[in-house]
Amino acid sequence: MGAVGPDAGKHARNILILFALAAILWLVPGGGTAAATIGNVLGVILFAGLAFFAYRLYMEHRITLLDLPDRTRLILYGSFALIVFALLAMRRLWDQGGAGALLWLALVGGAIYGVYSVWRASREY
Repeated sequence: MGAVGPDAGKHARNILILFALAAILWLVPGGGTAAATIGNVLGVILFAGLAFFAYRLYMEHRITLLDLPDRTRLILYGSFALIVFALLAMRRLWDQGGAGALLWLALVGGAIYGVYSVWRASREY
């Protein structure tokens, strides 16, 4: 068939279904509330999945984490806490304008640097 592959009709049908559902939410009274509810449910599912992924990573690498020096482990856990805080405060900080956005970027950058410095320190002999 074409460049999309043998499932082109199936993909087009699925896209049309998505557009139809979006139009229903847009046109039906109270659709905005339904859309917000669906978005919130999907956000909760996403964060639950990320929390489960973090738990699995911790359980698989806990011996390695416990072998890290206390200061390094504190930096790692603090960096992860900073990432969580930045994600939770993202909307409020971005709504503050330029200063809030810069603060959010500084928080995320500091957390990423902390994780990187722990990774780098763990690779040194």
